[in-house]
Amino acid sequence: MAGQRVEVDGGIMEGGGQILRVSTALSCLLGLPLRVQKIRAGRSTPGLRPQHLSGLEMIRDLCDGQLEGAEIGSTEIRFTPEKIKGGIHTADTKTAGSVCLLMQVSMPCVLFAASPSELRLRGGTNAEMAPQIDYTEMVFKPVVEKFGFRFNCDIKMRGYYPKGGGEVIVRMSPIKQLNPINITDRGSVTKIYGRAFVAGVLPFKAAKEMASAAVRCIRKEIRDLYVNIQPVQEPKDQAFGNGSGIIIIAETSTGCLLAGSSLGKRGVNADKVGIEAAEMLLANLRHGGAVDEYLQDQLIIFMALANGVSRIKTGPVTLHTQTAIHFAEQLAKAQFTVKKVENEDDASKDTYIIECQGIGMTNPHL
Repeated sequence: MAGQRVEVDGGIMEGGGQILRVSTALSCLLGLPLRVQKIRAGRSTPGLRPQHLSGLEMIRDLCDGQLEGAEIGSTEIRFTPEKIKGGIHTADTKTAGSVCLLMQVSMPCVLFAASPSELRLRGGTNAEMAPQIDYTEMVFKPVVEKFGFRFNCDIKMRGYYPKGGGEVIVRMSPIKQLNPINITDRGSVTKIYGRAFVAGVLPFKAAKEMASAAVRCIRKEIRDLYVNIQPVQEPKDQAFGNGSGIIIIAETSTGCLLAGSSLGKRGVNADKVGIEAAEMLLANLRHGGAVDEYLQDQLIIFMALANGVSRIKTGPVTLHTQTAIHFAEQLAKAQFTVKKVENEDDASKDTYIIECQGIGMTNPHL
């Protein structure tokens, strides 16, 4: 297996945990030995944090690989992958590190395992700087399943900043190949719905305030749709610690799903949290893309591996997406093009088509 090590500069572009996730997942899938240097070089706390470490250790365990330099604060790792195996895999960030990011790094790998997998992921389910588990379930899951696979996501316990303590179990079977996707027709918005939650000691009134502030904000711009945001008190036995937040989803006539979300923070009024999520959703609807800005980068690795040409229509291409494309091209040799869509009817729209000629990765075990 061990050919020339692929060199990755962890300090360029997004310059953070995302480079690690994309490069180690592709290394694992393609059997490429990897060296990542300058990990999180520009961050206030450079090097590996606990959540990055748990992701790396999980990938190592998924493929019985070897991992050197993996400790807190380390700015360089070496990874030598072996054969990807199914079965039960556990990863625990020991903090509020995001289970959704653990899922992002491990899911492409176990699709190409020899047998079904169960991923037991522990940490934060609704954490800052990461998708919330509700987003993963309500937006990411139905869209990513268009690549031709299914997964099951069972939220055992919700966990919040700073303690974490959440647990999610993901089950999936391997596939032979990924189908390409085409998500370029946004359609018109037909439904807007969501949930505003509080957990632990936070008052239910806060969930109601988030929901009603969000509804008011959306109504100003979209008058003719019923906006259904449910306030929820998370059951005591299904949430660890205290937390609050909101996710709002717009569904379109062509089956596209776009979202806005926000988390409550100490000292921030509940209505402000609701308005932030609503404004994020409205911004994602204004640009005319068929996927929102958070789904963009999460789809890149699947597009790179798929068998054929995939296309997605997006708003402005995020730094995370540019980073994912860069490493998918460098490591997997997939070919991407990003073209601005010239909208005759509306020049103000900032819309792009990301196209990828996937490498047609085939599962050697099936």
